Amino acid sequence: MGRLKGIPDIISPDLLHALSSMGHGDLLVLADANFPVSSVCAAGRAKEIRADGHTIPDLLTAVCKLVPLDTYVYAPVILMDLVNMDKNQGMEKPPVWEVYQSILDHSEGTPVKTRFLERMEFYEEAKSAYAVVATGETALYGNIIIKKGIIPPEA
Repeated sequence: MGRLKGIPDIISPDLLHALSSMGHGDLLVLADANFPVSSVCAAGRAKEIRADGHTIPDLLTAVCKLVPLDTYVYAPVILMDLVNMDKNQGMEKPPVWEVYQSILDHSEGTPVKTRFLERMEFYEEAKSAYAVVATGETALYGNIIIKKGIIPPEA
């Protein structure tokens, strides 16, 4: 792989191309190791990108250095909500969500709003994404969708 200045090492050429090709409002899914990446991509229009062995927090940190979040929507980040069975068994908010929130808030310099989608709705939303990145993330409910924003013109 060729090297470029300022591009985090964890960003593969395929992911860099996808990030660069995305426009305002396009979605990027960072999918955990249990997510049906190939099936979702085959059923929708999303490009499949492999980042096996990498965690979502590491990838999210790197992606946020290159991609602004959409400021024209209420919540530019979507998480997969707990399924009712897990809620009924007393499962609390997964710890990885706080990690994501910290990364997002630090990256944007302001609190970032997130919203939640039920599991099957999350899969449907992922089908419309520009790309789905398959990761090695093992945290439960580790999937995250981010909506790309704009880079304003230089003043």
